[in-house]
Amino acid sequence: MARDLSGKVAFITGGSDGIGLATARLLARRGANVVICARRPDRLEAARAEIAADAAEGAVIEAHRLDVSDDAAFAALVADVAARLGRLDMMVNNAMSVHYAPISRLTLDHWRKDFAVNADAVFVGTKAAMAVMMGQGSGSIVNISSTCGIRAAPMMASYSASKAALIQFTAVAAMEGARQGVRVNAIVPGQVQTPATEDYTTHAPEAAARTTDAIPMGRGGQPDELAEAIVFLLSDAASYITGVALPVDGGKAAQLYIPG
Repeated sequence: MARDLSGKVAFITGGSDGIGLATARLLARRGANVVICARRPDRLEAARAEIAADAAEGAVIEAHRLDVSDDAAFAALVADVAARLGRLDMMVNNAMSVHYAPISRLTLDHWRKDFAVNADAVFVGTKAAMAVMMGQGSGSIVNISSTCGIRAAPMMASYSASKAALIQFTAVAAMEGARQGVRVNAIVPGQVQTPATEDYTTHAPEAAARTTDAIPMGRGGQPDELAEAIVFLLSDAASYITGVALPVDGGKAAQLYIPG
């Protein structure tokens, strides 16, 4: 059910394309003030304009260039947004990093980069957001994991491990935030049609084809479908939900047998 989010403030990492952009558009359409960040300035401006064009009247839309693996800059931006806009109601840790390689060729630098973005930055963003939200007595955080975090994928060791860590961190954050009015949940996407998925298809076409074949619904998801689930968890419609890792994957997580 659509809920009016007028006056709410949302912060989304990796907001220039894919799931992040779709979520930002939906939040803005429902009246929220939306701040996105990403690394590429060209995509950021295009995304900001796209979000603003579809936003409810009066919604504030901002875009900031940021590498979330820069811990100090990330925490400072979250604090700055909350100070300037007066509050922080919703946080989506969506930025991701993935290196495709068998373990024999995966370097320690690759491993550390995936953990820096997929786990360390989620810790930094969640901690910064919780500091504001606990002070105001309310807030909702959604961290974007992956089915790779609950079911291993070949050639994605660092990605799978970091996304699994994110799920457990989300559960702990939910326990610590619950009595302070802060809900923390995770979305567990399956195969979604994003630029990252296109990259996976290029690097591991056979594995990508098997992944699609294993989805009970027989197709990958669309970013807008993920955005609906994310915004539901962010909103008051999910006021009694915290600590969950919700698969949005066409039924893949429920499957006990993967063909092939």
